[in-house]
Amino acid sequence: MSWTIEGTYFENCNCDFACPCSVTSFASPATQDRCQVILNYHIDRGEIDGVDVSGHSVSVVADAPGKMMDGNWRVGLIIDDKASKEQTDKLAGVFSGQMGGPMASLAPLIGEVLGIEQHPIEYHDNGHRHQVKVGHDISVEVEDYTAEGLPGPTQLVNVFHPSNTTLTIARPTESRIKAFGMEFHNSGKSAFSAPYRWSA
Repeated sequence: MSWTIEGTYFENCNCDFACPCSVTSFASPATQDRCQVILNYHIDRGEIDGVDVSGHSVSVVADAPGKMMDGNWRVGLIIDDKASKEQTDKLAGVFSGQMGGPMASLAPLIGEVLGIEQHPIEYHDNGHRHQVKVGHDISVEVEDYTAEGLPGPTQLVNVFHPSNTTLTIARPTESRIKAFGMEFHNSGKSAFSAPYRWSA
């Protein structure tokens, strides 16, 4: 069987502006001792092994060493509570990397899976502003960075990242993350956004 999903994504971590991990395709360490990050995905269209997963959202919460290639990441997965058990199982397979695709390249770096949970997820994307709310404990909003006088947002091109090889640099205007026993406040730190299209 095969699968394809596509939609929009954004992330927010505790690095200072423009996370060096992403800028250098994981070659440089984070600006803090630990990388504390949330990656949020909305699926506009998707089918996994014949199961339609369009319209669903997934958030990946992780705590990793400053040099992310050292491994031993602690990762938890949140899937929106509107997904059925079958949809949840398929989405968990894709976003954990067990079913191949871009997330499979990160799977060897994960040292501890903190769990898979379902919560209400509100995901909004108007093209330049991206927002997610997960239950009462997660609220993140980021805005793509556009320099004055330029026609479009500032981007990183030709980077190694599971979401896309081109990432738009963003700035988080709100960030409150509490999940899997971890708590981060990353307002004013680093953020990126991009469309994505995965298949395997």
